[in-house]
Amino acid sequence: MPRILIVILLGMLLTACTGPAHLETRNGYVVDHRHVAPSHNSRVRHLVLHYTDSSEADSLATLTGPHVSTHYVLPLPTHQHHGDPLVYQLVDESRRAWHAGASAWKGHPSINDTSIGIEIVNGGPDRPFNEVERLLETDPATVIHWAPYPEAQIETLIALMHDIIDRHGIHPTDVVAHSDIAPNRKIDPGPAFPWKRLYEAGIGVWPEDDAVARYRAAFENCPPQLETLQHALQAWGYPLRVTGELDRRTAVVLRAFQMRFRPTDYRGLPDAESAAILWALLDKYHPETLQRLQYPIRRQGQGACR
Repeated sequence: MPRILIVILLGMLLTACTGPAHLETRNGYVVDHRHVAPSHNSRVRHLVLHYTDSSEADSLATLTGPHVSTHYVLPLPTHQHHGDPLVYQLVDESRRAWHAGASAWKGHPSINDTSIGIEIVNGGPDRPFNEVERLLETDPATVIHWAPYPEAQIETLIALMHDIIDRHGIHPTDVVAHSDIAPNRKIDPGPAFPWKRLYEAGIGVWPEDDAVARYRAAFENCPPQLETLQHALQAWGYPLRVTGELDRRTAVVLRAFQMRFRPTDYRGLPDAESAAILWALLDKYHPETLQRLQYPIRRQGQGACR
């Protein structure tokens, strides 16, 4: 038999065995992939950052166990593979990792359902979590030392985050800390995390200095009422009920906000600077919400707020 005929017959046999490329045989049925809809987008809406508060080995043992998981882990020190930094991927991005727990952001509950989680190997505070929680609530002036994030690790994180954000179209205001989405029980990635460094690399959010100064000048004499501040924190995304009282929930939300945007003082107490930072962020990223907030201003030559 001529060689060319043998090749043709083999090709026909292979085609018959495998079937058309658009058909996929599954368990008990066949899927036809010829009709592809263009109207879809990613289910991922949030990118959540954590620290592990443990060593790399302990972190990987915990995060590959039966109770908690994450999509990515950034090792410490940074590992290299053929000259490029190495990142561990523990869960496929199409799957729901168990990293956020009970959580909410901008009114969306169960952030595990819509997020990708990144755990950064970092030692966290210089004392156990329970003691940190107790000190932050009972003696917030206590000095707590937090482990730094090395520049090589942050550079790797920036590359990873850019890739994830670009592929899923994640909005800057939906790049969040674990403490943002679960402020009553989490403090990671902590006040040592360089959020401004990420913003300068084109990731996440940060207020404009001149806007902060402008609002602070107004709030020094006419601070917003606590109820208005709670409305503003809620408008930014925090899971918070408006009570008009400085309850524990309000204090821990303020603490999470201050850890991220004013890490030199995160006692969870309302003040003019924290309010100014919050209003500057809303002004920049959610200007429509300012129309719903009644915040005090001082008219020139007048002694009272209006």
